[in-house]
Amino acid sequence: MRKTHLFLAACFAATLTACGQSADTPETSEEQAAAEGEYERGPHNGRMLRDGDFAIEVTVFEDGVPPEYRLYAYRDNEPVDPETVRARVMITRLDGEKTTFEFEPEQDYLRGQGVLVEPHSFDVVVVAIEGDNSHRWAFESYEGRVTISDEAARPAGIRTETVGPQQVGETVEIIGRVELDPSGSAEVGAKFPGTVMSLHANLGDRVARGALLARVESSSSLQTYPIYAPISGVITQRNTNIGDIADSDPMFVISDPSRTVATFPIFPRDIERVRPGQSVLIRGLEGQRAQGSRIRDFLPLAEVSSQAVTARAPLPNRDGFWRPGMAVRGLVSVDQRRVPLAVRTDAIQQFRDFRVVFAKIGETYEVRMLELGQEGPEWTEVLSGIDAGTVYASENSYVIKADIEKSGASHDH
Repeated sequence: MRKTHLFLAACFAATLTACGQSADTPETSEEQAAAEGEYERGPHNGRMLRDGDFAIEVTVFEDGVPPEYRLYAYRDNEPVDPETVRARVMITRLDGEKTTFEFEPEQDYLRGQGVLVEPHSFDVVVVAIEGDNSHRWAFESYEGRVTISDEAARPAGIRTETVGPQQVGETVEIIGRVELDPSGSAEVGAKFPGTVMSLHANLGDRVARGALLARVESSSSLQTYPIYAPISGVITQRNTNIGDIADSDPMFVISDPSRTVATFPIFPRDIERVRPGQSVLIRGLEGQRAQGSRIRDFLPLAEVSSQAVTARAPLPNRDGFWRPGMAVRGLVSVDQRRVPLAVRTDAIQQFRDFRVVFAKIGETYEVRMLELGQEGPEWTEVLSGIDAGTVYASENSYVIKADIEKSGASHDH
């Protein structure tokens, strides 16, 4: 950076009255326009700040260089020589951090001395001095920021954690599918052989535990007895009709659709690396949905032709998103190392060209652009972009991203 052009320090340190503007002069309508998401743009597509016949156009230049402020001065809409203007921009971020940018004249603009670090989301104060006149503006310049009350965040499933050290693992990718968990299914048959007298459930019906499924007349006692559902779930098989003779074969199969497992064939090249108890991040082949789990067990037999052994991981399915038969991708954590900073892998979202998490300050969430290291199914190493001790949205962060996109809090200056 070039050496900072020195200001008249006493003028900036003093009140605006001492710099040629009365202390009770109201600020321009820029704050109101910014609050409405609209503002006048200048010839360089920047934000125009006007005070009488004097104006400053504020731009953020990032074409081939790190983002920097560039200011253009005008009087009566005609360019003003930047050598005759002194300026300062002060920004205050959501967490209270303040940064001041000094400016040097260069070509037809004033160039900010410093990099404008992402995210470009802050409250801005601009002060400009031309001759004996001082001008001041204040406005909001937010991106990737939204306020969600704690009362609204809880039912939306938004949970938070604190950035800190974690164990991060190397990963192995495996492809599998969703199946009903055998432990969540029940075969329902007749207690005593006999004739099916009535049926009260059909294929696809959802039944509660204790619901009446059928009545059977015992062949030996000629007494009719009821058959009830032993678990809650969905009828996935109905193997009988009225008048059939019920015997030892199951009349119904009931499965709980919220209890699913992901099954993965583990081929010989990975068998020595993938073990029960290892964490696995399960994703659909398309979309953003991801869910953490652990390898629960392996089926005892290998598949003869491929020599693959089937690994199973629980996949709780309370909202019914995972459908039996869906193909899924798993990232298994196989080697662990401790890193000083990590965030939940599930928390990471795509925002513009960045991978981000959403820091939480009060009831406001704001993007933090991350430089990432090793990615594991549960934790991902963070090299830069967020500080240790920062609270961030660790679960259901896609809800926050959707709110930001809906509000139009885009990258705009």
